[in-house]
Amino acid sequence: MSPQLPPQLSCTRSITYPHLSALSLACVASLLAAPAWAQTTPPAQKLERVEVIGATPVNGANLRRNQIAAPVQSASDEDLNQTASGDLSEFMNRRMGVHVNSTTGNPLQMDVNYRGYTASPLLGTPQGLSVYMDGMRLNQPFGDVVSWDLIPKSAIATVQLMPGSNPLFGLNTLGGALAIQTKDGRSHPGGVVEASVGSHGRLAGEVSYGTLLPSGIDVFGSVSQLLDDGWRVNSPSDVLQGFFKAGYTTAGGTRLTLSLAAADSTLNGNGLQEQRLMARDYASVYTQPDTTQQQSSLFNATLEHAFSPSVRLSANVYARRVKANTLNADINEDSLDQSVYQPSEEEQDALTAAGYSGFPTSGADASNTPFPSWRCIANGLLNDEPGEKCNGLINTTATTQHTTGINAQLSFTGELNGQRNLFLVGASAEASRVSFQQDAQLGYLNPDRTVTGIPSFADGVTGGVVDGEPLDARVRLNSRAQTVSLFASDTLSLGPALHATASARYNRSTVKNRDQLISAPDPTSLDGDHTFTRLNPALGLTWNPSPELGAYAGWASSSRAPTAIELGCANPDNPASCPTPWLVTRRSGAGGDAHGRTGPARQVGGALNWRAGYFSAQNNDDILFVADEQSGYGYFKNFGRTERKGFELGLDGRWGALTASLNFTQLDATYQSEEEVLGESNSANEEGAGLEGAITIMPGQRIPLVPRQILKASLGYEFSPQWSVDADWQAIASSLARGNENGQHEPDGVYYLGQGHSPGYAVMNLGVAYRPNANLKLFAQVNNLFDRRYSTAATGPGGLRRERQLRGQAIPRGGRRVPWPSLHLLRAGCSAQLCAGHALRVRQVSALATVDEPIGVMLVDDHAVVREGYRRLLALETDIQVTGEFANVDEALAALQADAVSTQVLVMDLSMPGRDGMELLRRVRLWWPALQVLVFSMHDSPALVLQALRTGAMGYITKSSPPQDLVAAVRHAAQGQMVLSSDVADALAWIFHLPP
Repeated sequence: MSPQLPPQLSCTRSITYPHLSALSLACVASLLAAPAWAQTTPPAQKLERVEVIGATPVNGANLRRNQIAAPVQSASDEDLNQTASGDLSEFMNRRMGVHVNSTTGNPLQMDVNYRGYTASPLLGTPQGLSVYMDGMRLNQPFGDVVSWDLIPKSAIATVQLMPGSNPLFGLNTLGGALAIQTKDGRSHPGGVVEASVGSHGRLAGEVSYGTLLPSGIDVFGSVSQLLDDGWRVNSPSDVLQGFFKAGYTTAGGTRLTLSLAAADSTLNGNGLQEQRLMARDYASVYTQPDTTQQQSSLFNATLEHAFSPSVRLSANVYARRVKANTLNADINEDSLDQSVYQPSEEEQDALTAAGYSGFPTSGADASNTPFPSWRCIANGLLNDEPGEKCNGLINTTATTQHTTGINAQLSFTGELNGQRNLFLVGASAEASRVSFQQDAQLGYLNPDRTVTGIPSFADGVTGGVVDGEPLDARVRLNSRAQTVSLFASDTLSLGPALHATASARYNRSTVKNRDQLISAPDPTSLDGDHTFTRLNPALGLTWNPSPELGAYAGWASSSRAPTAIELGCANPDNPASCPTPWLVTRRSGAGGDAHGRTGPARQVGGALNWRAGYFSAQNNDDILFVADEQSGYGYFKNFGRTERKGFELGLDGRWGALTASLNFTQLDATYQSEEEVLGESNSANEEGAGLEGAITIMPGQRIPLVPRQILKASLGYEFSPQWSVDADWQAIASSLARGNENGQHEPDGVYYLGQGHSPGYAVMNLGVAYRPNANLKLFAQVNNLFDRRYSTAATGPGGLRRERQLRGQAIPRGGRRVPWPSLHLLRAGCSAQLCAGHALRVRQVSALATVDEPIGVMLVDDHAVVREGYRRLLALETDIQVTGEFANVDEALAALQADAVSTQVLVMDLSMPGRDGMELLRRVRLWWPALQVLVFSMHDSPALVLQALRTGAMGYITKSSPPQDLVAAVRHAAQGQMVLSSDVADALAWIFHLPP
């Protein structure tokens, strides 16, 4: 029978308050069921702004923004395009409340850290953020890692970062969840071709197209590729991504979609550089290459169906395959205490017998042979001790992961005791299988820092012995995992301004590891069968005394199950069995979240929004890699407690052509229990300077790689409809180095050179865009405008090796990625929050047309027959005058620049050649805020309607409406009143089912 997990390692619990996924959209509350307007229809009510929030990763269960006890940071595809970011992680670093570091040295392999929680592509890094795309979980089953290079950037429509341990988002939602929604043919019609060229050989291209077919099927597809040589030695990247999505909405409102995605990437990240070598050549590498090749494919099908206006089903089923191969040239640490220079007589004889010549017969030492190779070759021929005499290693891994899953939920809207209520219940299941293989080949270092391999492998046979034992670093592990979850949530309106939410999720996870080399009951086997169960509850309360002010508080619990590496390396009786090359030298803690809520994100004429929030979380049963004093190795065990607490402040607003934002985070992440960990890189280790002893973590000491302060600002300005400039600035405080968990490391100039911390830094990025016509946009982006040299992280020995960046690309500068083990964790916590927000509105005031002056109407539609019909219809009204009619956006903009005074209402279509109607709408709202825009379109897609209203349209009328509806809508719009045709209102009500 397979051995079970040692009892001291258990599932981690993370507790914080609920954060719900957000889709920030403006929609109509008071007009959802309004009848079609006739000429005698009374004036329509003004539009109430409502932000719609998704309660789970799967669409279909939506709440009003003021019912959610959480803030949500969101961004659209326009925001991503504006920053010209290479991938999603780079964008989040510049515009969201995260910070990044890159121990690999590749800009597409970032660790994204949010309040100390991490979503990383590196196996062995403790993960604490869950990532979803259209309801499909993107955390890979083997280690919960997230590969940013496999997420199709060109297909992203919206991104929402939900802080906190929300149990509704499943396992590993410890610090928050990232919810990605992709584009479709309804929301993103038309084609885009984009190409860019940058320094260091960067080439990028994208082609995408979306359309709504007459059959009612909408399709969207995109292909993109990024090539980048990197500014360091031998650090190229090559990423190819493809995405396709087809959808169909029936007459009854049922929505079906099918998504297919594929990616193929080759990334070189040559890791950290030692600071003295970096001082000689800033672009140098420690060893090379360090290559990761990945291929992924996924399938995701979604269903949304309304059984009635109050009962809705949402579901998705998905499958994903990820194959990854790595090759890492590295230093062999077992050779560092050996004489590797002068071959012995026996070794000289072996070299001669094998046909080698030119090797030294005497006198070779470190002073005259900086890159020795002969003893390595000779020991390989003799099969003696190449594991001690070869100073280089070539580590390789091969991982194949298959994941399938299904999510389903029912939502019920209605009333409970006379108050609005949304109840949802659902279930999910995910199964995965993983095959992992690891090998190491011995070799010797070359002057260019590459490694030349010899026919000796760490396979227990050809690699000879190390300290008298056969050298065997192979790993062959197959793993199967299953997680089944049940969840429910209820949101009850206790009054017009008070809302309460209660939710819970039950998770049952099983992990079965099977060692393909050593079987149980051998104590060194990685075999094991493990089961983890946990019920995670959450409570939230929101209070909104006015539209401009809101406050909320919450408490929640979340958890994750241990990964295969943690389970296979949790035996204190056999710490040396751990496959140490898996381990990333990463020390981290756990945390929770709370945050203040913002006011309306957009107001005509501008708005200033601020938010403030306090958060505190305590985590129990983290998993920590601890020291074993007798063997010098370590193993994973449950750690007592960690804590994260702090506050956040934010400002953002828009004033005409100017946009600005400012965000600040204060975070204290500390250990709250005493523990002994490996301290070989710390001058304060118990064995003494230069030796490999342990250090003791004491309660209150800081967790490494977590800066105490983060400050971010952005500024944008549109000089004209053609010219715009955009700048952003990030200032990150210093953080402790990995290996300095006790904070007591001091450099001595002999054994330790590093300071034990990574200094703070500030970086500015600048972009300029020019759009000469509807079909062309030119932009220039300069990252790290002032060419700052800075570190985002440091690691031992004692902070000797640093991770640096240049020109805005996160490149670790310092020594190699060391293989000694480090802290991994399963986080848990308890969070309380007090938050408040306020929106100070600056509303544009404009004069309304009087009865003595006719309403000036401009018509914009690419069909001449349609425009003629508009003009004749409106000419029959004595109080309406058509001031011009145009076939495209550029003609309309030129006419408005010449004379915008005579026009009060612009009636336009959305689908036009060149620039589409959304672009015209945005320009009008920016440059002529007194001009009201009325959309008159054949499309009644809720997504398009909401996008138009959110951008600033005063109303939305479909072309299937009675003719007099257009006349009435023009009059209402001229008076500053929002209008919707009845079919549009019904579609919105059917889709969102907002409580009455």
